[in-house]
Amino acid sequence: MEYEINRGTLAIVPNEIDNSLVYEDDDRFLIHQTPFEIMEESCKYFGSTYEGRKESAKAILGAEYKVPVIVEDSDNLIVFPTTSPKSEDCVWISLKRVKSFAKVDSGNTKIIFDNNKEIIVPISYRTLENQISRASRLDFMMKKRKSAL
Repeated sequence: MEYEINRGTLAIVPNEIDNSLVYEDDDRFLIHQTPFEIMEESCKYFGSTYEGRKESAKAILGAEYKVPVIVEDSDNLIVFPTTSPKSEDCVWISLKRVKSFAKVDSGNTKIIFDNNKEIIVPISYRTLENQISRASRLDFMMKKRKSAL
């Protein structure tokens, strides 16, 4: 495994064929895996499969498409896709690191992270807003379940 998603991860962006740019706090890395491969490997590293985590999120949210995924559950490390997860254009964003976002144009949105780093992603403002809402709902539901233990 070349990279595992962690608390420092901001975003995983496709870059050329079979490569990803991973944005972390003050660093940027070129990883020789697709964003989806990084997702799959990170889920395995933290004790589950991507499919299992995706199915769990679907069941909790009652959603079918572009569901957020809890990569690591003790800290509710949640990432969400900007498009279909297997699409070569899919960017994965870490929910807890998003500070704000702003419309650039009809198909692009700027994301500002909690460390003030910014990236522009090919997703409409409204779609990003929906994805953040869905991921936040998953975070809330998981915290609620854990507090009931």
